[in-house]
Amino acid sequence: MREWTTSGAVQPEVLNKITEWIAPGEDGKPKMGDWDISRDAPYFGIEIPDAPGKYFYVWLDAPIGYLASLKNLFDKGAGKTASGQPQSYEQFIADPATEQYHFIGKDIITFHTLFWPAMLKFSGRKVPDKVFVHGFLTVNNGEKMSKSRGTGLDPLKYLSLKMNPEWLRYYLAAKLSGRNEDIDFNADDFMARVNADLIGKYVNIASRAAGFISKKFGGRLGAISPDGDQLLTHLRDALPQITELYAERETGKVVREVMALCDRVNGYVDANKPWELAKKEGMEGRLHDVCSTSIEAFRILTIYLKPILPKLAADVAFFLMVPPESFDDVKTPLGEGAQIGEYQHLMQRVDVKQLDALFEPPAPAPQALAAMKTEAPSTTPAPGGEPLAPPSPSTTSSRSTCASRRS
Repeated sequence: MREWTTSGAVQPEVLNKITEWIAPGEDGKPKMGDWDISRDAPYFGIEIPDAPGKYFYVWLDAPIGYLASLKNLFDKGAGKTASGQPQSYEQFIADPATEQYHFIGKDIITFHTLFWPAMLKFSGRKVPDKVFVHGFLTVNNGEKMSKSRGTGLDPLKYLSLKMNPEWLRYYLAAKLSGRNEDIDFNADDFMARVNADLIGKYVNIASRAAGFISKKFGGRLGAISPDGDQLLTHLRDALPQITELYAERETGKVVREVMALCDRVNGYVDANKPWELAKKEGMEGRLHDVCSTSIEAFRILTIYLKPILPKLAADVAFFLMVPPESFDDVKTPLGEGAQIGEYQHLMQRVDVKQLDALFEPPAPAPQALAAMKTEAPSTTPAPGGEPLAPPSPSTTSSRSTCASRRS
């Protein structure tokens, strides 16, 4: 275990915590002690054979379940090699090129970095290549999740409000790093990042150019002049850095880098003002050049954001009339004469009413309402069928006097 944990399989801050657990105590044995793999009934899970009332601890059978689910997928014929050839579960697992990664929360570090690797190693199976640990998600400036206060970020409620899943993917990616750190969901920040950055900086690049390509040039791209080529070269030169950041799980840095590239493209558009070129006689060639450069830049930026925004990238590929693209396609331009489709809105902006509804405290459950009614002051007649008589004036006076004396 010491060999695996110090091999670079976990983040440094996670290794520090693991080291505390496996460090020897006064007796020379690891401080964490033995692992109890059984639980007493009542319990859920798999009952231990020949041990009535005893169940396997769910964290023991979980990796078995994951591998069994993967095997079931392969048994159904879903397993394929990179070239599309059928592949069995056994072939896939035995392939030295197969890599195994775990993405987990920081509250289950012990299972994924100590118990599971030990189980896999000593049962003759491959241990994880890497275990990536994330921190917790807080809400609105560090407030902890609470259903009663409506501070939890409920994904099902998010979807029921017709909120775009890609908004949330983008926002979380913009916050995440390769370290085990908590991140905060802030409603105002969320709306600003989506509306101003994702839509205002990135999506608008296509909307500012595509209309001119469709209306004035039959939907076909034109030749790109040296200044456009210089811009596109700058975007392509960012490919090694962006792929490296993804490999390091630094998605927040990826987003910042791509948004900086968007600023560069928008600066090019603002400097050339295609909306003004469209009004000037004899400037059709320059208009075609600027808009073609903008569309090509938009395609490159989309490829960079594809791991974060797969649905949006698919919509862009449909609009550009290209097959699904990968990082390698950054190097190959669409080229002069390439046909693109008619631009349709790719993404709507976040409405503040949606955010208000997302964090609105839930209505009391029927059981809670029933309990409130039960505890409310009763208006039914007192036992015996008659209401209690009002206190006499003398009784009221005596009670007031007593209260006054006590105070």
